[in-house]
Amino acid sequence: MNFEVATGSEIEDEYHNFDALNIPLHHPARDMQDTFWLKNVAGKLLRTHTSAIQVRYMKEHGAPCKIIAPGKVFRNEATDRTHETQFHQLEGLVVGKNISLAHLKYTLDECLKKIFGEDVVMRLRPGYFAFVEPGVEIDMQCSRCKGDGCASCKFNGWIEILGAGMVHPKVLEAGKIHPEHYSGFAFGIGIDRIAMIKYGIDDVRSLYNGDLRLVSQF
Repeated sequence: MNFEVATGSEIEDEYHNFDALNIPLHHPARDMQDTFWLKNVAGKLLRTHTSAIQVRYMKEHGAPCKIIAPGKVFRNEATDRTHETQFHQLEGLVVGKNISLAHLKYTLDECLKKIFGEDVVMRLRPGYFAFVEPGVEIDMQCSRCKGDGCASCKFNGWIEILGAGMVHPKVLEAGKIHPEHYSGFAFGIGIDRIAMIKYGIDDVRSLYNGDLRLVSQF
């Protein structure tokens, strides 16, 4: 689909991780992201998402652009079966003339079919993310029960798979792109979560405990 791969540093500054993504100081969205701040280095942190790459790329390359940004991210939260302090994310960004939610839906539908098979069924629900408007949550029909409900999908027939939406005008402006001339969409997929669903891994911590019997399967 002609996406370019963009990368960035795991150590990021506060502006590109938060402010440029429409998450200013005291914004309630910052409460969702418990952050690892670097000691004795003002304004530096371990990135909480790969979205910071978006703004840096837009400022450097302008529009139109079409990138995916894979990388490790960090959240200062308690670990359990489905949460880790480190995990991998794949961010996607498309900016151009007359980009719409329909382009986003088509792209994600094609992506999920390549990962999970042609019979995958997905749905869009309204969701909130500070850097997109409107924002959507993407659910995939459970591949094990086909929507009937089972333990894997907590008996509701659907599995939340990723977040996405249309790039907020303030984020385009931070990337030096005029929001009246261009529009875009963005999405973020948790790679670890995709692996857990696809391969039936029941504990995300298994991916990081160094057991080669697990990771050598892939």
